[in-house]
This record gives sequence, C-alpha cells and structure tokens, in this order.
Amino acid sequence: MFHSLKTLWKKWRASRNAGQQLDALLALADADAPYAERSEWLIELAHWIHRRGQLDQPDSGAQADAPAHRAPPEHARVRYLLHVLDRNPAWKANVGAMLRKLLRESDSISLLCDAGMPVHSGLLGALVGRLQAQLIPPAPNRRDLAALVTLMFPATLDPEWIATLPPELLARLKALAAEPVEAPAPASTPQPGEFSLDLLTALHNLTCQISSTGLSPTVRGRLSIDDAHVAVERLPFYRLTRAMLSVENARDEGDAARLLHEVTWLRLLLDDCRRATNDVFAHLYRNGVRVDTVFQVERMRMRIVRAERLLDAWMAAGDAPLQARLVADLVKANQESQSIAHLLRSNFALLSRKVVELSADTGEHYIARDRAEYLAMLRMAAGGGLVTAVTVYVKFGITGAHLPSMIEGVFAGFNYALSFLVMHFCHFSLATKQPAMTAPTLARELDDAKEPPGRARFASTVVALMRTQAAAVLGNVLLVFPACLAVQLLCGWLFHAELISPAKAHSTLQSFSLAGPTPFYAALTGVLLWLSSLFAGWADNWFVLHRVEDALAWNRRLRMTLGVAGAARLARFCRVNAAGVWGNVVLGMMLGFVPAVVSAIAFHYEVRHVTLSAGSIGVALGVLGPGALRSGELWWAVAGVASMAVLNVAVSFALALQMALRSRDLRRKDVRPLMRVVWRRIVRRPIDLVWPMRKGVD
Repeated sequence: MFHSLKTLWKKWRASRNAGQQLDALLALADADAPYAERSEWLIELAHWIHRRGQLDQPDSGAQADAPAHRAPPEHARVRYLLHVLDRNPAWKANVGAMLRKLLRESDSISLLCDAGMPVHSGLLGALVGRLQAQLIPPAPNRRDLAALVTLMFPATLDPEWIATLPPELLARLKALAAEPVEAPAPASTPQPGEFSLDLLTALHNLTCQISSTGLSPTVRGRLSIDDAHVAVERLPFYRLTRAMLSVENARDEGDAARLLHEVTWLRLLLDDCRRATNDVFAHLYRNGVRVDTVFQVERMRMRIVRAERLLDAWMAAGDAPLQARLVADLVKANQESQSIAHLLRSNFALLSRKVVELSADTGEHYIARDRAEYLAMLRMAAGGGLVTAVTVYVKFGITGAHLPSMIEGVFAGFNYALSFLVMHFCHFSLATKQPAMTAPTLARELDDAKEPPGRARFASTVVALMRTQAAAVLGNVLLVFPACLAVQLLCGWLFHAELISPAKAHSTLQSFSLAGPTPFYAALTGVLLWLSSLFAGWADNWFVLHRVEDALAWNRRLRMTLGVAGAARLARFCRVNAAGVWGNVVLGMMLGFVPAVVSAIAFHYEVRHVTLSAGSIGVALGVLGPGALRSGELWWAVAGVASMAVLNVAVSFALALQMALRSRDLRRKDVRPLMRVVWRRIVRRPIDLVWPMRKGVD
C-alpha cells in the first residue's frame, strides 16, 4: 500500500530500469486510497508510459505479441504493462478497481464539453488565464477529469499514440477498466456503461449550450437579417433540445428502431445548426465584425463539432478505435486550451481573416491583369508622381523651418496626408501602397490553393501584382523626378534662386546612399505601408458594423437639406471612401510622426519612400547642376532609391501575403508548392513581370 508521494519516490529511485519501476509502481496501487493519492498514482503511471528509454522484456511472452511494423514507443510500454498485469492477477484487480473508481468519482463534463472551448472573448483575458494555469497547475485532489488529464499529458507530449493503439491493446485496456456484467446489452443499442452515460450527459449539456447561443439576439438577428419572416420555431436551434430529449427517452425505453430515428433527426439538426453558423459568419464578414459576436459564434461552431463527435462515439459504443480517436482529440484539445502559442496562432489567424475579408474588394483594382489596366495604372501613377512633386517641395519647406522634431513631424504628417487624399480623390496611384492593400485578393486566390488550377490562378495574381507594382513605381518616378528637377531649374533660370541650399542637397544625396542605413529605413517604411492597410480595414468594418451609411441616408436633416436622392448619394460616397480616406490619413500621419517619435525614444529613423526620395534627388540635382553627375554620392543615392523600391514593395507584400496565408490557416508545407508554381511561372515567361499579355491569353 502506498500512503504518500514520498514513499512512491523512494521506491522509484531504488529501481534500476523501466521494468523495475513499473513493478514498484504496480505494487503500490491501492484502490481504497484517498482520491488524491489514486490520482497521483495514475499520473505517475502515465509519465512512465511517456518516458523514453530501453524497456527490458522479462521473457519472450510480451515480445511475441509485439507488432512487426514500427509503432510509437508508448505502444510497447502499454503492451508491457498489460503483460505484467496478466501475470499478476492481484495487481490487475487492484489497478482495474482504481481506474473505475477514478472515472466514477471524476467530473467528466469538464473534459467532454469544455476542453478546447474558448472561455475569454478577449485576447488579454485568455492570455492571463493561460499564464496563470501554467504557473499554478491543477492539484491532483480536484475531482475534475480535465485537471487529471492535464497532469497526465503535458503540453509537450503528442497524444496521437492513443488514437493509433492496435485493436487488441484497446480491447485489453477496455476489459481492464470495465465493470463485470452478468448479461451483455443488445448489440443494436449503446452499452449502458459509465462512459456511455457520461457521453449522453455531455451531449445534453452541449445541445443546451448550442441552443442557448443560437437563440440569443446576437445570433438570431444575423440569421433573419435577409428574411425578416423566419419564425423562431423554425430555427434548428429551437428544435435541438427537444430532439436531444427524444433521444434520451428512446434510449430509456430500449426501442432500437425509435432510437435510430431520433439520432438521425438529431444529426440533421446539428447539420442545420452548422449551416446556420456559416450563414452568421458570412453575414458578419459582409456587414461588419464585432469581436464578442465572432467569439460566441466560433465557440458555438466548435460545440456543434464536439457534439457530433460525441454522438458518433455514443452510438458506436463497441467501436474501440473510434473511442480511442475521441480520447486523443479530447486530450489534444485540452492541451491547446492551455497553450499560449496556440492561443496566439489562433487569434492571429482570426484577426487575419477579419482584416482580409473586411475589404474584400479593395485590392482588386490595384492589380492590372491586362494591357488596358496596365496602361491605366501607368497613367494613375504618373498623376501620383506629379502630386508627389508638390509634396517634396512642401517637405523641404517644413524641414527648412527648423521646427522642434515633434512639431515638424506633425506638419510633415499633414503634408503627406493631404497629398495622399488628393491622389485618392483624383484616382491617382502611389507606388508601394498596392501590395499592402491586396491581401483580400490574395486570400481569395488561396481558397483553392491545394489544387493545381487554384495554384495557377494564385501564381497569375502574384505575377500581375508584381507587374502592376513595377508600373506604379515606373509611373511615379518618371514623373516626380523630372518634375522636381524642372521646378528647380525653372526657379534658377527665372529668379536665380535655389529652393534648397547646396549643403542641404549634398546631405540629401548622402542620406539616401545605399551604403548607409537606407535599406533598413526602407524596410521599416514598408511596415508602415502595411499597417495603413490594417487601419483602412478597421475603418471599413466600423462603418459597416454601425450601419453609418443607413444612418446618413435616413438622416432627417440631410434629407431635408439635400433631398432624398442627395442624402443617399452622400451616404454612398462616404461608404465607398471611408476606408481609403482613413487609410491615407493614417499613412500620412505615420510617415510624418512615427520617425519623430522613434528617433526621440529609440534610435534615429527617417522615412525612405521610393517616390518621395526620387523627387528629392531631382531637387538636389537641380541645385548641384551637371557636375553632380560625375560624383559618386549621386549614384550611391540612385542605388539607395532602387533598394527602396525593392524593400518598400517586398516588405509590405510579404506582410500582406502572410496575413492572407494566416487567414486561410495555411502552413509552411502548403506554401512551398505555391512558391514553386510562382517561380516556374516567372522563369517560363519573365516578360510578364513588365508587360502583360493580351487579354484572354494566359
């Protein structure tokens, strides 16, 4: 008999190998010990099964049963455990009684219903909860099966070996933990054992929770938004609990035919609930996302899946492999419910999906797929270059005023924001901004990325995006550089004045040098470009979620002032431009203010944008004259501007692509085939990177 963990560890240290450790552990088993000591014993047994090391077989009996194929090492330890118990009937009876008492005295609902289900709607609350769970693990005296499983299966262990246990080992384990029965139940009905009753109780709990969430105003309002005449009693959530009660009544009556009919009806209702949940998500992503609503609906969808799994296991009470798969999934879900890494991955995937779905049509017009669209992009970029020329001279005027850095950053931000708004309303284009806004389009193409046609479409989209970005950079630079140069030359010819001093011109060229920190600054500028797309997506979601368009269209004063049609046009104008205006304003303020803040609190940082920098080189060249063409600092600056074009685009595109991949929950192994297809497409037709083929030819 074992009385404490101290006694257990004394015998454990005295043993020399795994076989002796198991013998000492089995000899200490006591079915009459307190619950905490029995759970400690089971935890140590689970750790013995997971422990790596050589397992010495006492004779050829256990080795004869070993499978020929390669199996997880846990299988060999379980086989050895059962062999030792078969050779010692007293130990076997004691261990079986302990297992039955532990399962009977533990609350299984926490594992069957709640394992893997999110509890906190906010990331911060969930993160604090999981940190607390890792710092303060559950005590073995908690009569909670989820707590016991947490202690038996740490997060670093993969429970997949449970699902792959051979049928003969599963049968022997089931016999070890089973209560002796005088007469077996009919094969057509589930076995009325403890596990079967636990599954039925968990099913009842889950169906009640699913029904309660589905009938809440938050979900019900999004189910009937497109059809106001859908009655509550017609919703599957309303009929779900009654269907579950009918299943329980059929089981109590022992009517196999009725039970099968009621279970089939329950399955159909769960399928309807799943489809209704998908409709709610579609409504959310179409009409605005609210975090708490997404949390409730996502948890309801997980409960529907769990209920279907439990129902399968309950009906297939004699299918040991199916129940082993259920146990492995429950253990895995319990591990994930306490994993900080899994929490961060899942939340980032949800955030990514929200961002790319909110502005699903935003990025399409940034991709030129044929020659007409390519030429249109060149014209838009040329217009953006002319506007940027004005922005460059205003920027030099602000820096020439020698204001305090924070004040200068604010004025520079206003300058950039005003310039970007002019481009937006004139339908001009700014180079390097397109990749950050194309995550929605990339995500759409990834929906079929596991099939060859889908990968081909994705490759075509990526190539078109690169070609469009090349056109945007070319159009911006070919206009902003000569425009800035021409303005300086014109001022020098007419007024004999230099808009910036020669010293400022030299320092400008030196600051853009490829040999300096220009590449690092250009990469950080790419991050700012990507962040602006996130803010644009948030603004679009806020506008739709709060139904601002309807509020403006039906505003009494606006309708009296502008008329019904005028108010509707104003509302539509605000809806179409909300994301663009907010994204451009935020981008401008970040380009102006963030460098001042970062330089004040961390390290020196300057914005390095290819269009703005190309215009600055034009101004500097106009001041320094033709002699600058023979200086090394000019060509180092030109090389720096080329690196800006590459890094601005590459960083913002990489972040947008990562966001799109996360939104579709694609892993690294799924990305490699996509990249190979893209590379083959570029190698096969490199001309596509700079000039599109005729429409309809691909």
